[in-house]
This record gives sequence, C-alpha cells and structure tokens, in this order.
Amino acid sequence: MAKQATPTRITRDDLERNFRAIQENAKAKVDDQKSTVATIAGIGGVLLVLLVFLLGRRSGKKKTTIVEIRRV
Repeated sequence: MAKQATPTRITRDDLERNFRAIQENAKAKVDDQKSTVATIAGIGGVLLVLLVFLLGRRSGKKKTTIVEIRRV
C-alpha cells in the first residue's frame, strides 16, 4: 500500500515571496535593456542628424547661383 503525501498549504507569504522574486527578476532585465536601448537611440539620432546635414549641404550646392561679372 502506497502512502499519499499530505498536501502542504500554500500561504499568503509563500505567494508574496514568489511574486516578489518574479518581479525583481523582470525589473533587472528591464533595467539592463534600458541602457542598451538608450545607447542605440543616441547613436541613431547622431546618424540621422549627420545624414540630414549632408543632404542639406548637397542640396545647397545644387541651388547655389554663381554670378560672374565682366567688364566690357
């Protein structure tokens, strides 16, 4: 005859401890990702500003009028 294990009761403290551990783990992962995302966004912003500057510079060269004055 096999003995059945007596079920242990899950208390409120057990649940709170487990939920807190899950929350802390998730919070640590989010904090790690925040710095990575901020770095990527900063680099992307600098590249975007540089691209706009270069395209504007090129456009300015195309539209520049050269006036030549000659004496007769």
